[in-house]
Amino acid sequence: MDFYGFYTGQEFEAYTYLGAHLEGNGVVFRTFAPNASKISVIGDFNQWQERAMKKVYDGNFWECYVENAAQGMKYKYRIYDKNGNFLDHCDPYAFYSELRPETASIIYGLGNYTFSDKLYLSRKRNTEYYPLNIYEIHVGSWKKPGNNAKSFYNYRELADLIIPYLIESHYNSVELMPLSEYPCDESWGYQATGFFSPTSRYGNPDDLRYFIDKCHAANISVILDFVPVHFALNDYALLKYDGSAIYEYPHSDAGCNEWGSCNFMHSRGEVRSFLQSSAYYWLKEFHFDSLRIDAVSHLIYWQGIKERGENQAAIHFIRSINAGLKERYPNAVLIAEDSSAYPGVTTPVNDGGLGFDYKWDLGWMNDTLSFMQTSAPERKKQYNKLTFSMMYFYNEHYLLPLSHDEVVHGKATIIQKMSGDTYEEKFAQARPLYMYMFAHPGKKLNFMGNEIAMFREWDEKRQLDWELLAYPQHQKFCRFINELNSIYLQHSAFYKKDYEQDGFEWLDCQNSEQVVYIFVRKAGRQKILVILNFGESDLCNYEIKLAKNAQATILLDSASSLWGGSKDEGTNYCVKEGILRVNIEHFSGQYFILNSRVSRAGQQSG
Repeated sequence: MDFYGFYTGQEFEAYTYLGAHLEGNGVVFRTFAPNASKISVIGDFNQWQERAMKKVYDGNFWECYVENAAQGMKYKYRIYDKNGNFLDHCDPYAFYSELRPETASIIYGLGNYTFSDKLYLSRKRNTEYYPLNIYEIHVGSWKKPGNNAKSFYNYRELADLIIPYLIESHYNSVELMPLSEYPCDESWGYQATGFFSPTSRYGNPDDLRYFIDKCHAANISVILDFVPVHFALNDYALLKYDGSAIYEYPHSDAGCNEWGSCNFMHSRGEVRSFLQSSAYYWLKEFHFDSLRIDAVSHLIYWQGIKERGENQAAIHFIRSINAGLKERYPNAVLIAEDSSAYPGVTTPVNDGGLGFDYKWDLGWMNDTLSFMQTSAPERKKQYNKLTFSMMYFYNEHYLLPLSHDEVVHGKATIIQKMSGDTYEEKFAQARPLYMYMFAHPGKKLNFMGNEIAMFREWDEKRQLDWELLAYPQHQKFCRFINELNSIYLQHSAFYKKDYEQDGFEWLDCQNSEQVVYIFVRKAGRQKILVILNFGESDLCNYEIKLAKNAQATILLDSASSLWGGSKDEGTNYCVKEGILRVNIEHFSGQYFILNSRVSRAGQQSG
């Protein structure tokens, strides 16, 4: 490890020096605790009796070698402060941890698992010009053995369950909610204690490696939700690790946040090196393809509040970690969950930006769901909520999320949010909602359960309501989402020019009276016309002017009885002399693929 780099916040491999490392017939233990007066290592290998550690390097690091220590043994550091008081801490750099409520670290080597994804990694490419359809899951509640709240599938078992589901459903990426070890199930992993330790709820570190390896064999990328803003308050972890505030701010006004946890003090180089090494660790040692960075607005602004001003040290950290990760893994995808309007989030660091590849479009999400909750007569006044996103869309590389945050805490699920008093009305609106989402420029993310139209809010203690698929409405809706996913992956007009202005064209974005939206997605010679009717009246013989020789073929009709709508299959459009005439039910959307043709003169038409 580069000690100067560690202190100045430039280190990305601190975990190769700190922590517990198998060496010879034993283990070397090292920890960083500059203000401790004494440290001992205790564990299974010494019957939990103190084995003194000695100061090394500049006196801020502590080390000892235990000859009989081996993989799988539990351990902690007994750390004495300057007053002689001690607490037993888990290792901040531990690679494995006990299952909660136990809190010890576990010795675990880095080189046990051999990946078989070399070919997959060699084919990784810039996702900007390719489809990215993400299925977000909470590992512990997607499915449960026997639907038991206290039991979980192992990472390996989950691979056998979820990978076929992802393939069948046409998702090409899976995002895992935080897996860094955490004490409280209800935090969903966002209150971490072990930043190098995948939670033992679902198996050991090599079980997780197996899961990722199998995803890669199926050409599915894997995203990890990474939390570099704050950590859990538990006193056995990072809090006052050596009797003083090493990782956190010394004062609560900056140190505590709205989630009841401690903010990292990003102005300290040691903290930046800790977090950068953690991020690098997940990419290098587990082969994650992408990191979704949580709560970026709380890095940009003090406590996430713009009026409190920019946190320059944290902004410097963002640029440092993103630039460093890109230098080491150019194809790693870095995604910002950012609710602010801070400019340049997806601009490269070398060009003065923060260096993310994508940013969640939370403005699109809020406007869209607000619009869909509005009754049909009121939508005339809210019309611009579905057009506003394209006013700012090209400022950043946006990703459109309907995530876990939108289906908890009394917010109601996506299907429940839809305006209407009956099941039929809610389903009739949810289908064109998703058509709008997938036709809109930007990569896609959907949280588990959205695809089966769950009416019950997500609860980490229960598996999804899979029994809903026994009911025709839910079954047809799930098939509709699968068809939509498939269409998205197969048609380049929906993704190839997401961030180029000539890939999108409004044909009608002012029809507030009928609440109709019409636009075209384009890539190369492929054009897809999107017609959405969110009004309260059917459109009869609605005319749309096309190129003279254009041909139209229905790609997807959300009102079809195939998906639970009321419309029987049959022709409901015609094209004559460049005029497309359509009949569209209210709360309906339809795709039309326009096949361009080349005339004898060699000019593109259609």
